[in-house]
Amino acid sequence: MEIVTRFAPSPNGPLHLGHAFAAIVAHDLAQAAGGRFLLRIEDIDGPRSRAELGDEFRRDLEWLGLEWEEVPAQSTRLDSYTAAAQRLRERGLLYPCICTRREIEAAATRKGPEGPVYPGTCKRRAIDPALPAALRLDVEKALAVTGQLFWMDELAGKQVADAAAGGDVVIVRKDLPASYHLAATLDDAADGSTLVTRGADLFHATHVHRLIQALLDLPVPRWHHHRLLLDEKGRKLAKRRGSPALSDRREAGEDGLMLARQLRLQHLPSGT
Repeated sequence: MEIVTRFAPSPNGPLHLGHAFAAIVAHDLAQAAGGRFLLRIEDIDGPRSRAELGDEFRRDLEWLGLEWEEVPAQSTRLDSYTAAAQRLRERGLLYPCICTRREIEAAATRKGPEGPVYPGTCKRRAIDPALPAALRLDVEKALAVTGQLFWMDELAGKQVADAAAGGDVVIVRKDLPASYHLAATLDDAADGSTLVTRGADLFHATHVHRLIQALLDLPVPRWHHHRLLLDEKGRKLAKRRGSPALSDRREAGEDGLMLARQLRLQHLPSGT
């Protein structure tokens, strides 16, 4: 089977060293196997998505010495998200939710991988269809359809899918046609990704994605959840924390090929 990996940044802020490491991991795994490395721009985050950043991302990848094939951005795929959500809704697997984050935090009785676990408040009450609502996956009902599922991580080995750990996740957001869980899963299938590479912080999300694949009869790839780059306080690099941008390094004349070599050798300039 041909190895097809992808790097899928969101244009809501500049790329940083963590993104560079993720792109290099995906690129090198594909290259070593004679496969394909794809670039997909995940640009459906409403007003936070900035179209001009796509060109910055391409310049950053070129600066690092990477070569890729570009596939359609998420903003061109909205119909596929709507159609998939409709299939799930027709099977009675989605329900509307109008709860705010504060209400969920107050009502939650346990924590999951992404924080307080939604307790299913709206699953037990009638929702005015005129109100803006997210659509949540009824995980218990979905698992009754699929039965036990498994997935394979190249570093951690075979996993039993535990989609219930995070509760009933959002599939369609109030303000957007799809959540990360739905959009990324559909896109990886459409692009023919056979090895999904991403940071270890998204390991828990794969349990949900495996469930979505089973419900929508999508192909099942393998996964590779790599280590994260951390800052001097031991936190993962993040746009919201103002982690130094690759574009600033590039424009300052830093050698991108040398930086890529350092990252490949695990000489991590921002922590371990």
